[in-house]
Amino acid sequence: MAEIPDAATELERLVAVTALLRAPGGCPWDAEQTHASLVQYLTEETHELIEAIESGSREEMIEELGDVLYQVVFHADIAAHTPGEDFTIEDVAAHMTAKMVGRHPHVFADLDLATAGDVENAWDSFKAAEKPSRTSVLDGIPLGMPSLALADKLLGKARKVGVEVAPTAPAPTDEAALGAQLLALVAAAKTEGLDAERALRTTLRALRTDIQAAETPTA
Repeated sequence: MAEIPDAATELERLVAVTALLRAPGGCPWDAEQTHASLVQYLTEETHELIEAIESGSREEMIEELGDVLYQVVFHADIAAHTPGEDFTIEDVAAHMTAKMVGRHPHVFADLDLATAGDVENAWDSFKAAEKPSRTSVLDGIPLGMPSLALADKLLGKARKVGVEVAPTAPAPTDEAALGAQLLALVAAAKTEGLDAERALRTTLRALRTDIQAAETPTA
């Protein structure tokens, strides 16, 4: 029987427990997992965390945050033992620290940004400096996002390049009203035998094309 590892902090203990589970003599299931095989669990745990944030208790948030944290630790342990990857949770943390410092020159350097709006307006320039290889405002936006979240993201990017999408209905006054309006729209689509998810994604593909066209210099 294995002993629970001793560690200076609970986070270090979690890293040590994960390594023990995946080591020879540990758990066969854990040892067989890959980055790809864990994707389904990461997706599931992320949705469970979102539900806990929206409607759960303190205890549920602690549990679900822990489940997401474990996915990060698990992936890092796989990488640490995969030739060609060879990184650890410390490398992940170091990369994230450097990214956050680089994206907050108004905190760690002398850039003056007084409001959250100022930060939001400057955010794209911070990211561009970090990843100069990106040439489009669409770079880095995963198409696998939920369609409503993807729509919100693309609308923001469209506005930055001068592509406007005019609303065709009055804006709801609060999220409860918005939710009811969205549900009613989906219900109407279902009545007509239409696929609301596919319809929105099809329209978003057209919006992506419009954004790309707006970014392309004319002769």
